[in-house]
Amino acid sequence: MLDNDTLTRIADDLAAAEEGRTMIPRLTAQYPDMTVEDSYAVQNEWKRRGIAAGRRLVGRKIGLTSRVMQEATGITEPDYGAIFADQIYDNGSEIEHGRFSNVRIEVELAFVLKDDLRGPGTTIFDVLRATEYVVPALEILSSRIEMEGRTIVDTISDNAALGAMVYGGRPVAVDAVDLRRVAALLYRNHTIEDTGVSAAVLNHPATSVAWLSNKLAGHGDSLSAGDVILAGSFTRPMWVHQGDTVHADFGELGDITCRFI
Repeated sequence: MLDNDTLTRIADDLAAAEEGRTMIPRLTAQYPDMTVEDSYAVQNEWKRRGIAAGRRLVGRKIGLTSRVMQEATGITEPDYGAIFADQIYDNGSEIEHGRFSNVRIEVELAFVLKDDLRGPGTTIFDVLRATEYVVPALEILSSRIEMEGRTIVDTISDNAALGAMVYGGRPVAVDAVDLRRVAALLYRNHTIEDTGVSAAVLNHPATSVAWLSNKLAGHGDSLSAGDVILAGSFTRPMWVHQGDTVHADFGELGDITCRFI
């Protein structure tokens, strides 16, 4: 484990990178002995500072839950990060591209909880009972750490590369559709770039939320009623640039569109 001064210095470096829209060298190159628990400690310090500054924590994102994402990153286990209210955009939003670094888009489902979830021992059935509805979402990725050769230690410290999220389409109850077979078509500037099916997320996206509940329990934390949980991507990350329009067609669950200005 790294000492507190080192963890604070890493959090300072990441905060400066976020403010300056720059990147820092891989943490695993700077601190070869850094562990996963160290990286969650860095993330918790970033979250603590956000709350102290008046930001409102509204949920979590889960990353690296599908084979396609693990192959895209070379990382073979899930991770999670925090979502603040100021990171959520409505459908149809114009989003400042320069707010983020290395901007990419992923297609996901978001779970909105009506009941608390506390591990350990959370199952997919607990998640389904605790969910008020599921809604289509896009995740905007933003990397403050150089991307070549990153490990899970780097991504966790970087708040799992979360920049923001966009929600839209049609909220549905968990028994209104087959959540394993939600499909999406992802477009950039009217050209289809990728497709995916939600079963790619750990065979069922609710399994991802159960994983999160149990992982948080190991860190002395839990999920609360009202939390928004991004369950993980079922498409590869798609690069977007200033001026691009992104459109995701979720079929019977509706559409999401946003434009980067």
